[in-house]
Amino acid sequence: MGGNGDWGGDSSSFVPTVESTCHPPHAAPVTSPRSRPYRWRRRRRRKDEEMSPASARALTVDSLNPKVLALADHLGGTIARKAQCMQKELEKNPSLYPFNEIIYCNLSNPQSLGQQPNKYFREVLALCDYPHLLDRCETSYLFSSDAIAKAREILDLIPGRATGGYSHCQGTEGLRNAIATGIASRDGFPCYKEDIFLTDGAAPPVHMVMHLLIRDEKDGILCPIPSHFLYTNSMVLRGATLVPYHLDESGGWGVSILDLKKQLDGARSEGITVRGLVVVNPGNPTGQVLAGENQCEIVEFCRNEELVLLADEVYQENVYTDEKKFNSFKKIARSMGYGEGDISLISFHSISNGYYGECGSRGGYMEVTGFNSEVRNQVYKVASLSSCSNISGQILMSLVMNPPKVGDESYTSYWEEREDIISSLCHCGEAMVHTFNSLEGMTCSKAEGAMFVFPSVLLPTKAIAAAEAISIKPDVFYALCLLESTGIVVLPGSVFGQVPGKWHFRCTILQQEEKMQRIIYLFQAFHKAFMEEFRD
Repeated sequence: MGGNGDWGGDSSSFVPTVESTCHPPHAAPVTSPRSRPYRWRRRRRRKDEEMSPASARALTVDSLNPKVLALADHLGGTIARKAQCMQKELEKNPSLYPFNEIIYCNLSNPQSLGQQPNKYFREVLALCDYPHLLDRCETSYLFSSDAIAKAREILDLIPGRATGGYSHCQGTEGLRNAIATGIASRDGFPCYKEDIFLTDGAAPPVHMVMHLLIRDEKDGILCPIPSHFLYTNSMVLRGATLVPYHLDESGGWGVSILDLKKQLDGARSEGITVRGLVVVNPGNPTGQVLAGENQCEIVEFCRNEELVLLADEVYQENVYTDEKKFNSFKKIARSMGYGEGDISLISFHSISNGYYGECGSRGGYMEVTGFNSEVRNQVYKVASLSSCSNISGQILMSLVMNPPKVGDESYTSYWEEREDIISSLCHCGEAMVHTFNSLEGMTCSKAEGAMFVFPSVLLPTKAIAAAEAISIKPDVFYALCLLESTGIVVLPGSVFGQVPGKWHFRCTILQQEEKMQRIIYLFQAFHKAFMEEFRD
């Protein structure tokens, strides 16, 4: 991920280097991972040697697009692949390991971990997908009255009243208008359907924007470190230069304007044209919520430096602190008196994230403001390369931005469901933070929002040496040992980037509360044993 000097970085800082397959069938103590990766590597090499030369004649790794080869392994490859193998082994032999299940604390996939979908959302979606139910007399007993009314309203907006058909490439006009109304209600400032592009989650519009902004390797984007790999990998695929700025861990993972300016000036001095600034709020992987004052500074910085502000706001409803609240960057900019002609801003939202966790439905939007008509035409051109985003996702996105209101039959149950989920996430986050801060050599900032905590681990010199001896990063080594000892899966901080010499891991707070005490116990027991084993 290009660049040199203080502001630069390369993809190797994000990529675990060990290839792994299933390890031999035995349960290993914490001390043994030092030697095992060599065996994994040998087994993989033997498998490659068995492949017929003819089977790989048309395509080899060396002939692939080098930009693909430069991608970071965004799944924390070594950890994820090994966890999947171990799960298959446990299914065949439940007594193989000193634990009976793999605990996935690496994935932000709420419903796969037991969270129930919102009843109102699914009622409306079911009726829209099978409108014949609206003509059945028993429907009024099975579905809430406001869900029935909303489904009829939405079907009237969809061409042919069919969720199985294509929509306008920008998204169904009526649903875009509903989302614009929801945004205006949220922010207290106007929003227009022409500014809304409905998408299959948040990833496609990010890739779309990178296509629009990046011309060659001399173009760069300011991106937070640590950062979600969506942005860093998207830049690599387009040959852009990553211009990293480090979030301030000691300041609760806030954005330092001084550091932003330093990185921007450094990049420009190297001939890089910096086109935009990525900000993730609430943060992933760090779980912070930016203070309003910090947001104002960021808006002012982008305006003064003529940068496009790319605001990732997908966790906007997941806030667990009374000291801060979510404010969209558009609201901040308009509150400062800046209009369309003052700052270029693209914001992203998704139903995959947030408390609703509708990851499989793939719905999202980007709101595009502050661009002239010629540029907007080019945005539309890129959007039209895809026929349209899926209709179910469009419907759910409109519901997220327009939940039941006072007087609706579903109002009480909807907000009770939401509060239960947010409350559970808050309690799990607090328990995780308290636990990590009580462990030797660990510090963890408060879980203010999103779905993650990102503790820092002061690893002993012997542990670092053991990792280097098998050519993996120390935080990957720690995560591998944790997996083999407890079955807990976390993502190493090196997947997201971190200050050189510091080590972290990302742990989700999505596990059900009844399981949290066991997870905490396993973390405590493992970390104590690990520190004793590798004590300097």
